This record gives sequence, structure tokens and C-alpha cells, in this order.
Amino acid sequence: MLTLEQVKAKSQTRLSGVHPVIRQLGETLIERCYNRGVWVLITQGLRTYAEQDALYAQGRTVLYDSKGKKLPIVTQVKGGYSIHNFGFAIDFALLLKDGKSVSWDTLRDDDKDSLPDWSEVVEEAKKLGFEWGGDWRSFVDMPHLQMVFGLTTAQFRAGIRPTQAQLNAVLSKLKPATPSKEGEPMTAEEKKEFEQLKKDVKALQTRVNINGDQTPPTVYHKALEAAKFVEAIATTNDKDQSALKILQTMYNMGLFEPRFIEHLKSFKGKV
Repeated sequence: MLTLEQVKAKSQTRLSGVHPVIRQLGETLIERCYNRGVWVLITQGLRTYAEQDALYAQGRTVLYDSKGKKLPIVTQVKGGYSIHNFGFAIDFALLLKDGKSVSWDTLRDDDKDSLPDWSEVVEEAKKLGFEWGGDWRSFVDMPHLQMVFGLTTAQFRAGIRPTQAQLNAVLSKLKPATPSKEGEPMTAEEKKEFEQLKKDVKALQTRVNINGDQTPPTVYHKALEAAKFVEAIATTNDKDQSALKILQTMYNMGLFEPRFIEHLKSFKGKV
């Protein structure tokens, strides 16, 4: 069984010539597929114009290989007309579990998850932003992945390249999302913080008498009784800290003295 690093190493030569962002995406694709039980081999990366012309000749002017086997047509474009020529495309195949054999069988399901391994690779590639040649209508290219950023081959030939903002937008997809802790058991430190938080909340509730059922401190009893006697308040056990301080201040000023209340009542309707 090959490790992830061993699987990635098999594609390093083909990835070495492509644009650095495409290389990083290709490595990420290999890693994500490996985590799904699918091994990917990058079979094509950067091509020179001459290499592209040689591929174009295959099946057209070059009909047979050195062993006399008939060659199929594998590309529709000459040099300068393929995204491979500019380092923004890669081709892939399935690396089998013997670590040596390669397959282009798009229906193969070695990981037995009822989804073809090829489809799993394409799924991960599209998540990264790749365009898949299998979606093309004029010339279906099942192993092909590319990223053109809205540019045409003519623009690439003219030297135009993706902006840094476009490249950064793609690279942002590589940042792993912060895993959610919802449903996970708390650590010992988290439990300690949670218990302290409950204590703090309980103390706050007691201090402000949020439930209205706390017995007020003894120091306020005289003020409360005096206020209740002159009907300034109806109950004494539902006052929070700020109300208690106000009542105590009024008591200290003599505002709950019966004589003062009677004096106030004598002005009722006269002001």
C-alpha cells in the first residue's frame, strides 16, 4: 500500500512544468482523492509546441507506432492551440493499487463505493475550479482538466495571463475550513471554563435579583420597610441592586418619613 507522499511523488515530473497554481491544485487533487480511496496519476502537464504538433500528427500523418500498432487521434489542435502549451492544464489517469499499473477505465470502482473512481476524481477537480474535458461536446477529452480564467488560447498566445486576483481566488479554495465542534465532547479545559461561566451567571442573577425572589441584604431592610409602610413600594423581595441603592438613598434623605409623605399629600391638587 502506497502512502500519500509516494502517490504524489509519481506525478511530480509531470507537474513540475505547469504554472505553480496549477501544480498546487494538482497536488491537492491527488491528496483529496487519496483520502477518498482513489489514487490519481498526472499523466500530462506542460507540452511544448513541438510536442503538441507531434501529438496532432498521431493518427493523421503518423498512423502506426514502432510496433506497427495503429495510432488513434488524441488531440484536435496543433501547437499553440492547447492549454497544455501554457501550463494551465493537466491530464490524469487512475493509479491502481499495485502502485505500477494505470487505468483509463471511467467505470472502474476499486474502492467499492458504488461511484466510479473516475467520477470521484472529476468531482474533486470541479470543486477546485477545474474545467473537465469530459463535458465538452465537440471533442470529449475524459482525462483532461484545465483552468483558463476566461482567457482564450489566442490570448494565451499573445502573452496574456490570469491576474493575481484570479489566482488568489482559486488558491482560497485550498484553505481548509475550520472544523465545527458542534456535537463533539468538551475538553477538560472547556469543561472548566463552562463551570466557571455557570457560577458567574448564577452570581450575576443573585446580584440583580433577576428572578425577583432573592432576600435583600440586611443593610437595606429598614429602608425597604419604611418605603413599604408609606406605600412607595408594594413588595420588598423583588428589587435589584440598583433599586435597593436608590431606596436606601431616599430613606437616608428622610423621604419615607410619614410626616414628609403627609406634607406631600397636602399639596395634592394644589400645584
